[in-house]
Amino acid sequence: MLQKVVSESRKSNSLKKWLLLFTRLLLLAAIIIAFAQPFSSSSTALQEKEIVVYLDDSFSMQGKQNGIPVLEKAVQDFIKNVGSDTEFSLFTNDKTYTNIRIGDIQNTLLALPYSYKQLNLNEIGLKANSLFSTSKTSIKDLIVISDFQERLASQNNVLDSTMNAHFVPVRPRQVPNVSIDSVFMDDSVNDQGRLKVLLSGGNEDDPVPISLYDNGELIAKTAAKFTSNGNAEVEFSIPVHQKLDGHLSIMDNALAYDNRFYFNINAREKIKVLAISESESDYLNRLFRGDEFDFNKFSPDRLDYSVLDDKNVIVLDNLNAIPSSLQTVLRSFFNTGGTVIIVPSSNTDLSSYNSLLSSLSSTRFIEKVSSEAQLTTISFDHPLYQNVFEQQVTNFQYPTTSGYFNVRTNLATALAMDGGNPFLIGDNRLYVFTAPLELANSNFVNSPLIVPTFYNMAQSSLRLPKLFNTLGSASTVDVVVELDNDDILKVTKEGYEFIPLQQSFPARVQLSFDQNPTEDGVYSIVRDNEILQNISFNYPRAESQLKYLDLGTLQNINTLDSIPELFEQLKAENNIYAYWKWFVILALLLALIEVLIQKFVT
Repeated sequence: MLQKVVSESRKSNSLKKWLLLFTRLLLLAAIIIAFAQPFSSSSTALQEKEIVVYLDDSFSMQGKQNGIPVLEKAVQDFIKNVGSDTEFSLFTNDKTYTNIRIGDIQNTLLALPYSYKQLNLNEIGLKANSLFSTSKTSIKDLIVISDFQERLASQNNVLDSTMNAHFVPVRPRQVPNVSIDSVFMDDSVNDQGRLKVLLSGGNEDDPVPISLYDNGELIAKTAAKFTSNGNAEVEFSIPVHQKLDGHLSIMDNALAYDNRFYFNINAREKIKVLAISESESDYLNRLFRGDEFDFNKFSPDRLDYSVLDDKNVIVLDNLNAIPSSLQTVLRSFFNTGGTVIIVPSSNTDLSSYNSLLSSLSSTRFIEKVSSEAQLTTISFDHPLYQNVFEQQVTNFQYPTTSGYFNVRTNLATALAMDGGNPFLIGDNRLYVFTAPLELANSNFVNSPLIVPTFYNMAQSSLRLPKLFNTLGSASTVDVVVELDNDDILKVTKEGYEFIPLQQSFPARVQLSFDQNPTEDGVYSIVRDNEILQNISFNYPRAESQLKYLDLGTLQNINTLDSIPELFEQLKAENNIYAYWKWFVILALLLALIEVLIQKFVT
């Protein structure tokens, strides 16, 4: 019996030792594995990450979703979901922020203004590529947050395959967007000008009130009634030739930027035209009469050359020869911004004409051709005839000429005869007829075509302010003023001031606008504190057409429904699952088991 008890005691003791041994071995293994810090992750979690964000701040992002502009909602969601330690680069349509964290630009994003500019997909891809590093091992995530209007599309909608493109559409509630698109002046009636206003985006059964203001004061109001295609045209009567700093205003519930349209009418500057003529015809007197032109005509022997200095246009009409002294004055006039129109005579002295022409351009009269020809071709894309014809006319009554000069030139052809010989050549302030315009030689002076031809040649000499200009499109205006050497012209609007690119000529200054201004409105052109004239700018209306891309047609993109969903996905791709904590817990449990074995196993 005693031997049996001793045997069982030995077995129990041996079992306890084995249990303790296995427990301690497992405990040691758990501790070793815990210190090794085992983990699992996706195949890309440990790679270097680069994030570039395109945030669309164009005017179409003014549209509202649940009463909040979609740009504002997108900014709030981005700030809330991007990690505070996440480094990224961000660009909009006209701003760029590189290698920043959200704390660096949070306030800037919350106050982000809208832009009239809009990058397309190709431009977005190129800009993003310039912000990513050249590393071939890093993962490059491009995040595009936009309403994705159709105009965002480009000819090449495929982004660089080295980028992971994540598209997050943020779109407003669909409501009609009424836009004031343009204005123009129609023919006046009884000293009253007719201001025509074009609108789009309305409903046939929903007239929209539209108000006309002059210098902030309401002067007229009417209602725009839309056709079935959503367009409308309204008319306001305004005094002819009266200064007007106007804007038009409507109210609608969609985009705000296109609810105002600025325009202005300045006191008209007369274009000063001087004809040096040996012609007995009065066609120039008839063409340049009226309140738009200040016209004078002299014969060469009665011309005082000093009167040429303040002229805008000089017409050499039917001169047999051009004296060398006159050539010198004309070269100086042309080189300082004047416009020269040359009409030869039947007895033209080719030597004197070619002496002048070769100094103004690479043009020469070669020989006189005494045969009849018809004027059959109008270059509709020539600056003289752009916007003159509603459609390209091919069956007009052809003017004829019984003689002309062959010419060698690099000037553009505006009018051509049958056979392709030029009848009128010119651009950039030099215009040359190749045939005399005397009735004995040509009936062109009796053709309706002569009116827009000479009118536009004269108008091109002085770029008077238009009713309005469009931001983002290059524009030029001439200001009739003489500046001293140190004088400059400035452009101002309610505390906003800039100096445009300018070039001084005798009696005028040419201003060029491209990058400035950046806001719409009526601006004043000033010298010192003197307002010389006003000029209006409007935002382009391309954003007003609320038509959106079908993102399903784009390739190699990841489309997500919201910004929070985007960042959840990015976080999931970066998650690393660590297991050392579990092995620490296991080690503690094994230590507890060891204590229990020692205490309770006998």
